[in-house]
Amino acid sequence: MFKKRLLELCNSSKKWIAMTVLMNWISIICNILVILFIGNTIDKLINSNLEINYLRDGLYIGSLLVIRFLANYYSTRFSLNSSSEVKKVLREKIYEKLLDIGVNYNKFISTSSVVQIGVDGVEALEIYFGRFLPQLFYSALAPLTLFVVVSFISFKVALVLLICVPLIPLTIMAVMKIAKKLLSKYWGVYTNLGDSFLENLQGLTTLKIFDLDEEKNKEMNEDAENFRKITMRVLLMQLNSITIMDLVAYGGSAVGILIAISQFRSGIITPGGLLIIILLSAEFFLPMRLLGSLFHVAMNGISASDRIFDLLDIEVEEKPSLSDEQMKSLENIDIKLENVSYSYDKKRTILENINIDIKEKQTVAFVGESGSGKSTITSLLLKIDEVDKGAITFNGINLNDIPFDVLNKKVGFINHNAYIFNTTIRENIQMGKKDATDEEIYAVLKEANLDSFVKKLPNKLDTKVGEGGNLLSGGQKQRLCLARTIIKNPDIYIFDEATSNIDVESEEKIWESIEKLSKDKTVIIISHRLLNVKNADTIYMLENGVIAESGNHNELMLKGGVYKNLVDHQNDLENIYNELESKNLEKVSEEIEVI
Repeated sequence: MFKKRLLELCNSSKKWIAMTVLMNWISIICNILVILFIGNTIDKLINSNLEINYLRDGLYIGSLLVIRFLANYYSTRFSLNSSSEVKKVLREKIYEKLLDIGVNYNKFISTSSVVQIGVDGVEALEIYFGRFLPQLFYSALAPLTLFVVVSFISFKVALVLLICVPLIPLTIMAVMKIAKKLLSKYWGVYTNLGDSFLENLQGLTTLKIFDLDEEKNKEMNEDAENFRKITMRVLLMQLNSITIMDLVAYGGSAVGILIAISQFRSGIITPGGLLIIILLSAEFFLPMRLLGSLFHVAMNGISASDRIFDLLDIEVEEKPSLSDEQMKSLENIDIKLENVSYSYDKKRTILENINIDIKEKQTVAFVGESGSGKSTITSLLLKIDEVDKGAITFNGINLNDIPFDVLNKKVGFINHNAYIFNTTIRENIQMGKKDATDEEIYAVLKEANLDSFVKKLPNKLDTKVGEGGNLLSGGQKQRLCLARTIIKNPDIYIFDEATSNIDVESEEKIWESIEKLSKDKTVIIISHRLLNVKNADTIYMLENGVIAESGNHNELMLKGGVYKNLVDHQNDLENIYNELESKNLEKVSEEIEVI
């Protein structure tokens, strides 16, 4: 039941475990002294030599009861301190590991699994450290203490009781072989249920649209039923093991009492000695009995720790660092992609031999049909993915050598599904700059064309935006994300389909903001709508993972290649759409006139 690595990881809890054991031991010493006093009093009463001193005896018993109360109180306090240390340490380790892995942590572990081991897994280990481990040491100490005390009354009874005590841990060891495998399976079923639940909850709208919600409901019911069955098996195992431990504990206690009664009848022990043995015999087994009842929790904690260590053992490359000279050189950044190739699974090539030179304060656009590799370039520039061949450099420094926190300050990223947190407008923007004043916040809101909307709100900057920003429109959410990025004041802005799925008015306001930013900052735009990028300094047309064409809008149109064809195709589609919309409006007008 010991896991060396787990104990080393939570080393700070050891002192609290030791203090908890000490308090429990003091408590049982007080209990023994009270029982010895009662037994001796009975012997004196029978032998007619009892002298009662109410003050002395009252103070003696009262002091023991007070000490026992304080010992039990501090035992609970120290146990709580131990479990609190464990929760703090483990959750810090999990959080630090996720930060080390970075934004692509879900390549290694699902989000729901992280939540489960961070909540339920840590809670199970809290009980393991706070209750099970102290009880384990106390269960070894208490019977030895009782053996010493009882041996002065009857060595035979003390020896029999001490020999019977190990039958309980032997029972635990027998159950452990079954429990370890069962609990490992339990955690597997539990995390799978969590994965499917979170995925179906996030995709509930899509499931309703495709009328698959009932089908997924049945699948989840089946998963939940499997979880219920394995939970019942765990509880049944626990109940059966407790029943066996009760038989051993109370059976062993009964054997000790029967031997004591036999010795009393033979005159070997006194009536008071018999009473002492009767009262203390159960104390031999109760600590081990309580340990057994905590056994399933401990095993659950051990199984949870395996999951935690799976996460902590994920190999992460050593963080790069820059010299002071290199840090200074990261000003007025020029970006180069030199012979860059990338594939997701090392088989399907997404980008091949890409060469791009982005000068400081240039506006560059990447365009192309879906799957051409536009967004992959973004992932590479943000270090979400790493190139297979070639190199990306910022002022000659390889991107792989730039720490993520430095890159994060230099590059601002806005995509079509940037997340808005369930808090106020002010707090969302202050994520970009913690100490931002209201004046600074209103300034960036103005740059994002959102200040007039915020000033009309009753609570202004203290307005709650709801979960995922659901109290705002799609365009307002994107402009809030833009303001949050602007307040960081990065040198480079990357817009990846930042105006997808929003209304025309908001789209125009966002592009106005982008136009202003492009005068002083490097702007990289990825857009499916070519009309939005016609003012870019350089446009890179991607096709099947390679650069098919590059140049400004006029140059590419004169070439008459794939860029021009795509522009013409989009113009034709927009004309058809406008024509249909116009006809629909005419039809509606006619119907209104008829009415």
